[in-house]
Amino acid sequence: MMVKQAPVGELVRGWRERRRRSQLDVSLAAGLSARHLSFIETGRANPSREMIERLCDELDVPLRERNDLYLSAGFAPVYAERPLADLGVARAAVDAVLTGHEPHPAMAVNVRWELIASNRSMQAFLAGLDERFLTPPVNVLRALLHPEGMARQVRNYQQWRTATLRRVRRQLERTAAAGLAELLKELESYPAPANQTQRDDTLPDNDFVMPIVLATDYGDLALHHALTVFGAARDVTLDEIAIETFFPADEHSAKLLRALAASQSAHDTSP
Repeated sequence: MMVKQAPVGELVRGWRERRRRSQLDVSLAAGLSARHLSFIETGRANPSREMIERLCDELDVPLRERNDLYLSAGFAPVYAERPLADLGVARAAVDAVLTGHEPHPAMAVNVRWELIASNRSMQAFLAGLDERFLTPPVNVLRALLHPEGMARQVRNYQQWRTATLRRVRRQLERTAAAGLAELLKELESYPAPANQTQRDDTLPDNDFVMPIVLATDYGDLALHHALTVFGAARDVTLDEIAIETFFPADEHSAKLLRALAASQSAHDTSP
């Protein structure tokens, strides 16, 4: 069953209100009168392709949702959506970042935190999970926060859970991506893992970022992460890709990651 497309004016108004901007503010920035913008939002005027793009630029509308505005206004979608494998130099850039980040974990995810690609170190972290968390599409937040997933290893679970849910709420507010509201509701429903030893009061001495602390057979591993996105994307897939790279938060964790990588390499090369 086809979902009826909302009028383009309603979509424009929705994004303007989502960005908490007035008609006057947006109209001045986009180079049209407040009266014209009001007419567009109420359906009394139809925006041109150029006007839709100007409004979307000003309101920072993601490319997938821009296509919805074009369709609603009676135009063909502007932005293609290709698999990562077909993105040429962009795919090569993703691979370069992931491979170059060894021995530290790194992964590429989409707007819903579904795993698109990962390096060997990240694959090693996920390898011990139950198969239900590894069935594509793999959602890394579900795998991390579910009480039967990696959550059992997260020593500062409540602290990390709070920060993660805040990220999902911000992502939902920024993108309005389909499925994010459902994912947020699911993650919020997870109870804390049973029989977990918390250490929220003894995190590594780091005043700059809050790490995630994982219990391993070799001791606690503390990691903080950085986010990389593509600027000026012209493809929906590329617009939604984020590369998360993890770094050791202390010297013990740095040594542990190097040791784990060496052990994995030795295992891979053994006859």
